[in-house]
Amino acid sequence: MNTKATMLTTLRKLGNSHGIIIPKPLLAQVGMTGKAEMKVVNGAIVLRPAKRAPREGWAEASRIVAGTGEGLAWPEFANEGDSALGW
Repeated sequence: MNTKATMLTTLRKLGNSHGIIIPKPLLAQVGMTGKAEMKVVNGAIVLRPAKRAPREGWAEASRIVAGTGEGLAWPEFANEGDSALGW
């Protein structure tokens, strides 16, 4: 949802930096969790949900599949000699 409402907030000192509190409903509205991308555009600070890296999470998913002990995820697409490979 795009809105033209303006919300004022206060800059707070955090060590050698400053920060702001972003209300949870605003974060939910843009789907922001975890990390954020921040840059300056035309004199304004712009925050966006961080883009996921390509293949992010693939290594963990592979470990989960390997931990099931079921071998190939799609055995019908096996290659000759796959049975000799150690998973």
